[in-house]
Amino acid sequence: MSVFNIKRVDRLVAMSVLGSLLMVWLVLTGFDAVRILLVQLGHVGKNGYGTSDAIAYVLVTFPRRAYAMFGNAALIGGLLGLGGLAGTGELTALRAAGMSRLRIAGSAVGVVAVLIVGVVILGETAAPWGDQQAQAMQLRMKSGDLGMGTDSGLWARDGNDIINARGTSLKQHDGLSTVQLSDVRVFSFTGDGQLKRFQWATTAEHNGHQWVLHNVRSTTLDEQGTHSSTIPSETWQSSLNPQVLAQSVILPQYLSMRDLRRNMHYLESNGESPGVYAVAFWGRALYPLNVLVLVLCAMPFAFGALRSGGLGKRMFIGILLALGWYFLQQAMVNFGTVYGMPPLFANLLPATLLACAAWLYFRRRV
Repeated sequence: MSVFNIKRVDRLVAMSVLGSLLMVWLVLTGFDAVRILLVQLGHVGKNGYGTSDAIAYVLVTFPRRAYAMFGNAALIGGLLGLGGLAGTGELTALRAAGMSRLRIAGSAVGVVAVLIVGVVILGETAAPWGDQQAQAMQLRMKSGDLGMGTDSGLWARDGNDIINARGTSLKQHDGLSTVQLSDVRVFSFTGDGQLKRFQWATTAEHNGHQWVLHNVRSTTLDEQGTHSSTIPSETWQSSLNPQVLAQSVILPQYLSMRDLRRNMHYLESNGESPGVYAVAFWGRALYPLNVLVLVLCAMPFAFGALRSGGLGKRMFIGILLALGWYFLQQAMVNFGTVYGMPPLFANLLPATLLACAAWLYFRRRV
């Protein structure tokens, strides 16, 4: 087969997969966006939350949904693309011309690899930004006294107190995720608007009954001047709802790798386990590998149509295999988290096993 013919058949396979992938990607993301819009419309009227806010919420979270749906779209689109070639006999002609299964699968995976570059950029830029905007909208809708700024962190009014927390994060405690505020500032005012007390604390946590400030530096202002003190911890009488705050914190899997790494470094520098942030970081880092391996390992189910019918059945089995692999991966990650397995190893092991299975298949069936 000449170089010209090789390039042409690669283009044939790639364009077939590309068309199917884009169609499936648009359909999956569109249905998910419509579902979220219907949910958001149910919140219209709460604390001034209007229809335009609901539409804006869907728009700013669309990049993240596109990122999340790409893996499924790549799998289904790859199977549909090769299935279309098999249905017209073109796949059989390629095999008769001496093109190996691995080469055909490589052409399909190649177009996914090109697209995934843009998807990863989307997931590291527009998607995290959109989620920050969406979480700020949800926070304002759930509580009119709370607000989230992209640079200055969380702001809240609690009676005569103004609260600012530069950072909000999730922390694992006894198997449960709790919210932790960091770099906390509390401004206490008198009834006529005069500042009477300022508190700064490294962190604030809710222990299930009350808020506790850690490493507190307090400054009180009165007629005699200012008085400062420092204490390791103290209870904090605040009406901030920890459940609302927990819902407002952007989930680790929706953060960019840079933000995940920053949170990991902060926890590690304080002698704490990075926990869910480390798991999410390696999941994001290995996302391209997982998608490419998944698509490659689904290709054998499309090749089954070369000798017999029932492509739809084989595609269905292939999708079930992908779903089974997804749940296996989640189980492996959860298992690793509980038993102290390194997050990199826990995230990499399922993809490695799947890649070995694909290598054995293509080695036996040239």
